[in-house]
Amino acid sequence: MSQPPTANASMAPQPVDDRSASVIEADAVVTRFGAHTVHDGVSFSVGRGELVALIGGSGTGKSVLLREIIGLHRPTGGRLRLLGTDMWNASSDELAAVRRRFGMMFQDGALFSSLTVAQNVAVPLRENTRLSQPTIDALVALRLLQAGLPLEAGSKSPSELSGGMRKRAAIARAIALEPEILFLDEPTSGLDPITARGFDQLVRSLVDDLGITVFLVTHDLDTLLGVVDRLIVLSRGKVLADGSVDEVMAVDDQWVRDYFSVRRMAHGDSENGS
Repeated sequence: MSQPPTANASMAPQPVDDRSASVIEADAVVTRFGAHTVHDGVSFSVGRGELVALIGGSGTGKSVLLREIIGLHRPTGGRLRLLGTDMWNASSDELAAVRRRFGMMFQDGALFSSLTVAQNVAVPLRENTRLSQPTIDALVALRLLQAGLPLEAGSKSPSELSGGMRKRAAIARAIALEPEILFLDEPTSGLDPITARGFDQLVRSLVDDLGITVFLVTHDLDTLLGVVDRLIVLSRGKVLADGSVDEVMAVDDQWVRDYFSVRRMAHGDSENGS
C-alpha cells in the first residue's frame, strides 16, 4: 500500500530505474450507455515518465475513459490498473492510497471560488496530511512557484486571475501531494496561443524535471506536435493508433488524415494572420 505523502521541499516522485514500467494499464475496457457502446475493448499501457495524449473524434469517450482510469466512472467491462491498483476491484483503503499518488486537472480547473488561490492549493494537503500550518504554507508557496505563478497570486481569488493563471493555479493544486501521475482534461482549452504554449512548456517541465507521468486529453495540435511523447487515438470503440506523432500521422486512416490536415491548415492560417 502507498505510503503517505512526504512534506519535503522536493516534489520528485520516488526514483524508478525502469522508465518503461507501466503505471496506467487499460485491458479490454468496454463502456456502454444503454444500447450505445462507446468503448469496445480498449487496451493500452502508459510507462512511468511519459507524456501521453489521448485524442479522438467527438463521441469516442476520451474524457469518459479518463474518468474511468481514476475511478470516477465504472466501465461496463475490462480492467483498469493505476499504479498497480485495480481501480474497480480495490478496497476503499487501497483506493484512498492510490488517489494520494495522482493529481487531476479538469477542463475548467474546478477551483473553489470561495477560497483564495493559496487556500485552493492547500485543500489536498489539509485533507490528506497532518502537516503543520507553517509547513502547508511553505508547500503551497513551492507549488505556486513550480506552476509558474508569482507568490502574490496566492492571496487572490480565482475570479481575479486570467484564464491562463487559473489553469496554472489548478496545476499547483493538482501537484500539491507530489503526484506520480498527473491527469489533464483539455488543459489548453480557452487559452490564447501564447498562453497555451507556455502552459505546454510547464507540463513538459513536470515530466522532464520532476519525473511525473502526464496523461492528457487534448485537441490542441500544437500541444501534440510540440511536447507529447506519444499519442493514443480512439476510434470506433477501440485504439486506432498508438505511437509517436510521426507514427500516428503515417497511419492509413481517413480520420487521422483529416484530423492532421484540417488542423495543420488552420494552424497555418493563424500564423499567416488570416
